[in-house]
Amino acid sequence: MGKRIISQARGHGGPAYQARKRAFIYKVKYPSNVGEATVMSIFHSAAHSAPLMKIQVGMEIFFIPAFNGAIEGQKITVMGKEVKPGNILAIKDIPPMTQIYNIEINPGDGGKMVRTAGSSAMVTKMLENNKVSITMTSKKIVIVSGDCRATVGVIAGEGKKLKPFIKAGPMFYRMKARNKLWPRTSAVKMNAIDHPFGSGRGKRIKPKIAKRNAPPGARVGHIRPRRTGRSK
Repeated sequence: MGKRIISQARGHGGPAYQARKRAFIYKVKYPSNVGEATVMSIFHSAAHSAPLMKIQVGMEIFFIPAFNGAIEGQKITVMGKEVKPGNILAIKDIPPMTQIYNIEINPGDGGKMVRTAGSSAMVTKMLENNKVSITMTSKKIVIVSGDCRATVGVIAGEGKKLKPFIKAGPMFYRMKARNKLWPRTSAVKMNAIDHPFGSGRGKRIKPKIAKRNAPPGARVGHIRPRRTGRSK
């Protein structure tokens, strides 16, 4: 009797395929208040690669990724005019060639782009109709509304990815904290009950054509291609 393959088990849910709730305690977002804010603390979050800052503005407390050079007790401004690392501004008020991070896609969404450790984007130029062109870390050009907010500076923790894991144990716990599937195994290396491509004497590869409406687990390989083989 067969059993669910990994993609089926993940879709069904269960303790083995759930992220730890404590890893997502802190929600990264921008505040509704404006004015001078204070960096209360800088700490590690299991769900984020970069350290987070706990910031208070008025009576409101919020969390955003820490910028490079941040210190506890530092004063920053929210929706002001001064352009310096840590300040939160509307993108239309940030001059070109300025590095920014935690960029909103739509005004008020709290920041969705450029949030990993050591990353930053750059304001390229101002466009018509209150639009701003931004060059991402991957050199991709993104156009957003000038009313979207962003934080000036570069995210802290740039060297985080340079440290090797050395052993499988640290890598296992890193992936577990983020609910990632690891280790990943080639389908043809599995047993027949674990995957449609599994087993086979001499590892004879089976056809990879799957129907568009195939269920999870059977929907592997080529998903309803128009044609297969080399084009002439």
